[in-house]
Amino acid sequence: SALMRELAAAVTAAEANDRVRCIVITGSEKAFAAGADVKEMAEKSFIDVYFDDLFGPEAQVIARARKPIIAAVSGYCLGGGFELALACDIRIASRKAQFGLPEIKLGAIPAAGGTVRVTRQIGHVRARQLILLGEPIDATTALAWSLVTRVVPGAAVAQESAEFARRLA
Repeated sequence: SALMRELAAAVTAAEANDRVRCIVITGSEKAFAAGADVKEMAEKSFIDVYFDDLFGPEAQVIARARKPIIAAVSGYCLGGGFELALACDIRIASRKAQFGLPEIKLGAIPAAGGTVRVTRQIGHVRARQLILLGEPIDATTALAWSLVTRVVPGAAVAQESAEFARRLA
């Protein structure tokens, strides 16, 4: 929740800055974003999680941004992290990137708009596979399914995303 508030504040500031023409969101080499903090959720009931909307209105800041946002994805991009990437306009992935919606394995479903976004992006047949099985796909499959724009060697994802952002700007 704290990370989403900080990310929303950063995107809001970038949106207000006339010098910023494109935004790049990235994580670490190990993970773009692994999703919700399961420890944060553990103390809440299903109803609490459902009504509290762990991603809150902050998640909509990215989806509603007027400036293009690129997700530079390395490593794991799962659950809410994948939903965050889906809210971005463009996704560039390292060859080692893994994408998935494993919420079903916790007895839940994607809750930050992921079911709608992934279905719009890749169609209902593949979306159901991701949502109902909870199994991740690799970057090559994500490219074939049009979930990402490009797949590049791991070290090149930041550089490729920055170059793409320069061209967009």
